[in-house]
Amino acid sequence: MYEKVDAGIIEALRRIVGESNVLVDSEALEPYTHDETVGLRADPEVVARVRSAGQAAEIFRLAQRERVPVTPRGAGYGLSGGAVPTCGGIVLSLEKMNRILEIDQENLMVTVEPGAITGDIHRAVEAEGLFYPPDPASLDSCTIGGNIAEDAGGPRAVKYGVTRHYVCGLEAVLPSGEIVTCGGKLVKNVTGYNLIQLLIGSEGTLAVVTKIVLRLLPLPKVQVDLLVPFDDFQAAADTVSDIIAHRVLPTTIEFMERDSVLAVERLLERELPHRDAAAHLLIQLDGNSQEAVDADYEVVGELCLKHGALDVLVARDSRTRDRLWEARRLIIDALNHASPVNHMEDVVVPRAELPPLLQGIKEIGRRHDVRVVCFGHSGDGNVHVNVLKDEIPDERWETLMPKVTEEIYTLALSLGGTITGEHGIGATRRRYLHLALDETQIELMRGIRAVFDPHHILNPGKIFP
Repeated sequence: MYEKVDAGIIEALRRIVGESNVLVDSEALEPYTHDETVGLRADPEVVARVRSAGQAAEIFRLAQRERVPVTPRGAGYGLSGGAVPTCGGIVLSLEKMNRILEIDQENLMVTVEPGAITGDIHRAVEAEGLFYPPDPASLDSCTIGGNIAEDAGGPRAVKYGVTRHYVCGLEAVLPSGEIVTCGGKLVKNVTGYNLIQLLIGSEGTLAVVTKIVLRLLPLPKVQVDLLVPFDDFQAAADTVSDIIAHRVLPTTIEFMERDSVLAVERLLERELPHRDAAAHLLIQLDGNSQEAVDADYEVVGELCLKHGALDVLVARDSRTRDRLWEARRLIIDALNHASPVNHMEDVVVPRAELPPLLQGIKEIGRRHDVRVVCFGHSGDGNVHVNVLKDEIPDERWETLMPKVTEEIYTLALSLGGTITGEHGIGATRRRYLHLALDETQIELMRGIRAVFDPHHILNPGKIFP
């Protein structure tokens, strides 16, 4: 279906982006063979690092003529193989398009390039008293372009929403080589179909975004964090529901089960507070007045204790806050330390269905004799499910994982949820897409992709089985 990259194509790429931005030797290509998905890699034939929309457009026109696949890539911190060049060809890297172009104080907007690091955007706007809420776990490493491709969320999604809620304008290059500009510094815009929202979460299969306009908020002036241990996960889940029912909307409501806390202990080689608790909630509250935040904190604290919390640990300064969040931030490192091979899913269900989801996942682990550790965002029902290989032989692991994965998905779907909340379908979940979407929806999506990319040169092998 696709042609190989030959010397003529490589020379053409050098003319477009310059010799230093075309990578061909195996050592230089190696970082572009994988993302953060364990066990998935594929070799590109060449990497081209672009600095402008015009250069990306020229590469697409070249790829169309030569029928060569193109895989767009930001920093490679995805968890579904979306930036892995599964069909070879050209990796189009946006890493050098990393500028914060403008912070517009009057319109509360920031304009950035796709390779800008999300954490750098946070710090730049906060220095101006402004706030960009989406905060994926890898925010100090991931790029805003990757966030848009996956519609990234993070702990603050429960109050502030996800990436798509803040994108007002996009410049994008289509697979044909055409450059389009959608939206702008506009809070309202109902002119035709919403192409911006179509491109967000499309996992680099419809177009490559080259400029982004993001809506900002005033930076909250007050913040307090609570670490709340429980002896029973059902009690923790009931607390979450009761907090929302009392019309208090925390910035974050994270949860950690006991096994995840113990894994962090082993990594740090020291005990953590309330290590034997069945579950921990991490709750953050913010606002613009101390009185309002304190009022919410009093309500939340009372509700936690009413539902049997063992304690309510409070952090009002950054140093204490960092101590409270230490375990949550280190869970993935701790699990990788415990078992370098582990399989992560991020199913999502309605908040009230978290207890049966977690109980069911543990039962699946017991039935298949594998260790499963869960943590995630109880405020929005998004659970990160980690299946650890430990000492399981390779052959059994390869046979076992599709069964375990499908059972976890089936359980989440039975509870009114779906198979991924923020990591995307990519290359790893496409075989399961039919479980979550009916054939009519899948064919509609295929049709949309064919309109944008009739020759399927852009990020092939992703989303669709």
